[in-house]
Amino acid sequence: MNAARAIRTPDQRLRIFVSSTLKELAPERRAARAAIERLHLAPVMFELGARPHPPRELYRAYLEQSDVFVGLYWERYGWVAPDETVSGLEDEYDLCPPDLPRLLYIKDPAPNREPRLRTLLDRIRDDDRASFKYFETARELGALLEADLATLLAERFDLARLSTAPAVDSPPERRAEPEQAGAPSLPAPLPRPLTDLVGRDRELGRLQRLIEDGARLVTVTGPGGIGKSRLAIATGTALADRFPDGVAFVALSGVHDPAAVPATIAQAVGVRDTGEAPIAVKLVAALRDRRMLLVLDNFEQVLEGAPELVGLLAEAPGVSVIVTSRSLLRVGGERSFELGPLPVEQAVALFVERAHAVKPDFEITPDNAAAVDRIVAALDGVPLALELAAARMRVLTATELSERLDRRLPLLVGGSRDLPQRQQTLRSTIEWSTQLLAEPERRLLACLGVFEGGFTLDAAEHVVTGRIEPGGPPPPDTLSGLDALVDGSLLSQRATSDRPRFRMLATVREYALEKLAEEGGLDRARDLHADYYLDLAARAALELEGPRQAEWVRRLAEDDGNLRAAERRLLERRDGAAIARLAWSLYLYRWIAGRLGEVKALMEELLATAEAGTDGDGLDDLTRATALYFTHAIGFWQDPDGSVAAGLAESAQLFHEAREARGEALALISLALALLAAPQPDIPAADAAMETSRGLFHHAADGWGEAMAMVVLGRVALLRQQVPEALREFEGSLTLARQHGDELGVSIAQHHRGWARLLLGDPQGAAADFAECLELSQRLGHTDGIAYALEGMVAVAAVTGDAARAGRLLGATRALRDRTGLHNAAAFSFHQFYVDRLAETGAAAALTEAAEEGRQMSVAEAVEVAQGVALQVAGASAAAPGSAP
Repeated sequence: MNAARAIRTPDQRLRIFVSSTLKELAPERRAARAAIERLHLAPVMFELGARPHPPRELYRAYLEQSDVFVGLYWERYGWVAPDETVSGLEDEYDLCPPDLPRLLYIKDPAPNREPRLRTLLDRIRDDDRASFKYFETARELGALLEADLATLLAERFDLARLSTAPAVDSPPERRAEPEQAGAPSLPAPLPRPLTDLVGRDRELGRLQRLIEDGARLVTVTGPGGIGKSRLAIATGTALADRFPDGVAFVALSGVHDPAAVPATIAQAVGVRDTGEAPIAVKLVAALRDRRMLLVLDNFEQVLEGAPELVGLLAEAPGVSVIVTSRSLLRVGGERSFELGPLPVEQAVALFVERAHAVKPDFEITPDNAAAVDRIVAALDGVPLALELAAARMRVLTATELSERLDRRLPLLVGGSRDLPQRQQTLRSTIEWSTQLLAEPERRLLACLGVFEGGFTLDAAEHVVTGRIEPGGPPPPDTLSGLDALVDGSLLSQRATSDRPRFRMLATVREYALEKLAEEGGLDRARDLHADYYLDLAARAALELEGPRQAEWVRRLAEDDGNLRAAERRLLERRDGAAIARLAWSLYLYRWIAGRLGEVKALMEELLATAEAGTDGDGLDDLTRATALYFTHAIGFWQDPDGSVAAGLAESAQLFHEAREARGEALALISLALALLAAPQPDIPAADAAMETSRGLFHHAADGWGEAMAMVVLGRVALLRQQVPEALREFEGSLTLARQHGDELGVSIAQHHRGWARLLLGDPQGAAADFAECLELSQRLGHTDGIAYALEGMVAVAAVTGDAARAGRLLGATRALRDRTGLHNAAAFSFHQFYVDRLAETGAAAALTEAAEEGRQMSVAEAVEVAQGVALQVAGASAAAPGSAP
């Protein structure tokens, strides 16, 4: 390995050249880009702005600047340009420098592979310099490429250490452990920027020392685009080891109501808003004993929520906060950290680094140095402005870029005299960037401002094409327009859920919304946006009950910001019926995600508006039935005065009158649960409600609903001490849920069957059920299910006399419920009975000691303990009999 191929430092990242045909391998190219960027390497691709056959000199330069060659091949050989004898695909392989590592991936099956590509692949297979593998899907390719690059880099690093002189050791980059699916106690991770922080070492050290010296509330201030978020994220990463309970990132860019700040923080730290208690109270309880760092990003639009933040810090002495905001919070204990523009030298370094991303062969030379200095001076050292300008180096020289900036910026800066100069510079740079777009692309950018937290191509197309009026300008070509906006760094793109997803910086979005309002299209675009997500939710409702449940939970989570924005728009329109439809469609998603408290608050607002008489003719029966359901079914176990049961009874009657059998059946299920959880359970009334509910579901051929009904009928049987009958109901529910591929339903049925088996003296069968419930709940990210499954394992361990494991799991589940705000365990968990019985045998001290140890465990560690219980019980030849509490 020569010096040119030595392992580089992070600010000189390794470049991975990706060669392939474009259209037929578009998903694979996205997967390759994502895999490369996950390793913090730089992909070199003729991606969104690619042409069929770039000039040979251009891609030769790209190759010479690259460190690894990756080839992707399927069926097409590629276009052969005039005066050329081979396609660009083959030419790129031939021009690859001989010492460049070659990782080649061939997609099979390929029934229509072109003859010239077959010939090329035969030659590649005979090339001992190349490593090649076969793959079938884009997902498989991404996994292969990421693993192969990691192995290659490790091997090259070993070679570099052997072939170079000893150097001063530097600590390896900390790489976050991948989050286990459904590990709810982990805080929302800090974003992992795809580019490095340039020129902020001094500020990073100062901010880090402030926190280390005991500052608990530091507000990083400065205009948009100055780099506040990047600095805060880098500081959080650097301080991660000082906070044993983690660093959580709280994105506030999509939050407009200061009252929603506690709920947003709660979501980021894993506290579930299930609606039975104020989320602020749950949040305090969850953080009171934790040592955490919170990074609250974009606080300027919710400044009135600052007192809530101060109150939280007063109650949670181990929590520190870094806030990014354009304005100070002006509260007690706040430390100000003003972030200014980059010094000239660092600004030049940032510009060059970002220019390399689009033009790998760009370097400062005597011929262009003065032009680069003029660019940096014109942009006043504002990082975002520098990045936007550097994106144009793909098509302009430094001299051309400086001339265009010189001509445009002085005129544009003067248009906003009420803004600080640096903010004028940023606004001017965004304005200048948009002036380089065609008119349809500028209209597209404005249109996209309605999206919060990113969007997909089909969402963008719905809003863009829906705004076209008769006689108006033709709609922009959305796909081509997105390409141009990504090329110009006005949008970013990443692959997620097997589809490209686009995102706009908050400052760019603010500008886009202003332009949309100026042209009079804001209300129409927001209506189209809300309509799209109403339709998406309706499609999701069916998928959430079937085998694609986990996939749709993840997909909807990506659009949380957009779903909330749609709800706000529908509230503004006083469209109660649409709000109810949206809530009903998203019921399962928000149940799994632990977000039903949001729905309850929304429905309470809807009912209050109707009662105040400000919504015209009031709510129709179906809308009122839905609102009553969500305001009463959540927290069914809290009904000291019978008002919950009365509200659910009214909901069921309204659903009945509206001929909505599914709604009536679900309301009757919740009514039965409320009757069972009352201080004096009304078992006959609950039984009658459930029989009616099951009949309604069965008549409607609604297998999902019938499975839910059978679970509750089993609970009624347990209360009657009819355990065999309960077991039959749970097994029937399990069968139906499996037939529909409903993983939530399967996990619920198995959790209940586990208790029935344990009560019948079968700890081995109970352990198997709790273990599968745990696995499915983790896969779904369903925290409540995880907690219930772990509590089941507490009981199994106690039954078998394993005080150490029972105690550890008991402590871990209590900590999990405290940290996530899920305190409804009494609704259906008998584990404490078995723990108490084990304590009476002389194991009380061992249980107490183990429980304290368990409270410090992570969810992943608790899962390991639970798996140990299941393995131990499964291997035992006999188990101690259980008995009913």
